[in-house]
Amino acid sequence: MSPRIYLAGFDVFRADAQAHGQYLKQLCSAQGLHGLFPLDNQAPQNLSPEATAQWICQQNLAMIRDCDALLANLNDFRGLEPDSGTAFEVGAAIALGKPVWAYFSGPATLRQQVPHDAQGRDAQGFAVEDFNLPRNLMLACTWSGRSTCVETAIRDLGHWLNAAPAAH
Repeated sequence: MSPRIYLAGFDVFRADAQAHGQYLKQLCSAQGLHGLFPLDNQAPQNLSPEATAQWICQQNLAMIRDCDALLANLNDFRGLEPDSGTAFEVGAAIALGKPVWAYFSGPATLRQQVPHDAQGRDAQGFAVEDFNLPRNLMLACTWSGRSTCVETAIRDLGHWLNAAPAAH
């Protein structure tokens, strides 16, 4: 059976989200993986916005529980950080013992990404992490690997999953 990969990311907010989800699933299939896109589930009609949000949350968590690995789009979203929902999904997968593979482009370290003063403080006076990591340490220290784009990430994750089990 093909490894099931939960495709986490803000891609669900794209104007072409359904088509992009199919593209991601095709990339997975080409690597012998089965992609699970959050929009594979369609909320029942006539739910309130709050009930719809709850339904989506429960469905996504169920998909994460049922997957073999999670692929996370950790590109910047609406600012300098990854999407908060995606970061939550990464944490949920890690808590469940699922491997996470990340992808994003951009500066090599947070210090290169976030403007800061000579003391390492951003415009609001908060310290900018200086661990030589490309994302917050709670993400960077828990992923199994990372790539710069989704096409490479799916290939790399497929190779990683097919490696000897002792490597995981």
